[in-house]
Amino acid sequence: MKTPCLALVATLALWGCTNSNTEPAKLSADAAKADAKDDGKASPKQRPRGKQVPAPDDVAAPPASAAKTDSGIAHVTLTPGTGEAPTDNDSVKVQLSAWSADGTTIETTEGRKTPKLVRMGRPPVPGLGEALALMKEGEKARFWIPPELTYKGRKGAPEGVLCYDITLEEILRAPTVPEDVAAPPADATTTESGLAYKVITPGSGTDKPDAWDRVKVHYTGWHTDGNMFDSSLTRGRPSTFPVDRVVPGWTEGLQLMVVGEKTRFWVPEPLAYAGAPGKPPGMLVFDVELLEIDDQPQPPPPPEVPADVAAPPASAKKTASGLAYKVLTPGKGDKPTQESVVKVHYSGWTTDGKMFDSSVTRGKPTTFPLTRVIKGWTEGLQLMSVGEKTRFWIPVELAYENKPGKPAGMLVFDVELLEIVK
Repeated sequence: MKTPCLALVATLALWGCTNSNTEPAKLSADAAKADAKDDGKASPKQRPRGKQVPAPDDVAAPPASAAKTDSGIAHVTLTPGTGEAPTDNDSVKVQLSAWSADGTTIETTEGRKTPKLVRMGRPPVPGLGEALALMKEGEKARFWIPPELTYKGRKGAPEGVLCYDITLEEILRAPTVPEDVAAPPADATTTESGLAYKVITPGSGTDKPDAWDRVKVHYTGWHTDGNMFDSSLTRGRPSTFPVDRVVPGWTEGLQLMVVGEKTRFWVPEPLAYAGAPGKPPGMLVFDVELLEIDDQPQPPPPPEVPADVAAPPASAKKTASGLAYKVLTPGKGDKPTQESVVKVHYSGWTTDGKMFDSSVTRGKPTTFPLTRVIKGWTEGLQLMSVGEKTRFWIPVELAYENKPGKPAGMLVFDVELLEIVK
């Protein structure tokens, strides 16, 4: 869960395509290295980076009294802790410093206002997760982690055994896996869409969010085998987002809740991530606690589907690239260049008339540089004047090129150029 793990339904895809020749930069870097070597000075990569803190006397190797795990991690307890060690689904807040064997500081939280948050199931390096699993809350310990459990020879990363001093300040415990995680129980309610839900803790409020409102929630998500894949609780902060900008099962389910309520949802795959690559597959189970509703003004209704959405009409113009367009409302202002930043209102449809995105229904225009959008937009907007509204038929090669998770095929956009941002 950019934002929770929850996927936004659809937004204008601003993409970061840059075409640059890296050879001159590479030659310059090589020349700089040669100059540094010639004048006897250390190259930039050899200089310590970041804040340096004094290393312990035994930074290079553990003492004979250190305990050792089967994987080769040596460790000594400096200050005992109490309670149970963290589990794979938990997160921990730690203060730490790490050094290479020569005493160079690799990382430190010294001077930071907040401790470092580490998700036990996703540690920065494998050995750190194993080390933290040996600790208790309040404990301070020193670890010597072998290279195969740190950066594994990654280019430019610290090499050799790394020494860590770690203080485990707090364990953020993951919620217990629900007993009914595999399937909704008999007392769950199922909606017409197939969403099943059961109220775990009733709320104290009376208002329910609308689809256009923003909400603040705490949540945890599991696969039906009980494997937890996301939780705002283990991140230590709730999530805030618009109700209509998450997976369909959440958009529907949140509108059934009141503030203070905690509900369990069994979200079938079509209402979750619908098999999108890189997203949790299958039916998903969420415990959601609605903390706050931020009322938003109701957006205007969606624009009507264009009558000519299936294909450009004979009156449309076509550029050499294959971009077709038709001016709906003439403008009177300047035209942007490729380097311009523009503010627009837009709506986008697939050729079957399905609207997949619209700034109009969000009630807020979008601002972006022309170098950061799909090719058809970069070309098309340069044909427009401020105040103009134009319909574009963008062939697939100028749109998303049938990339997974993006609208497929030729796309149709109504675009109104509101402003060229200075």
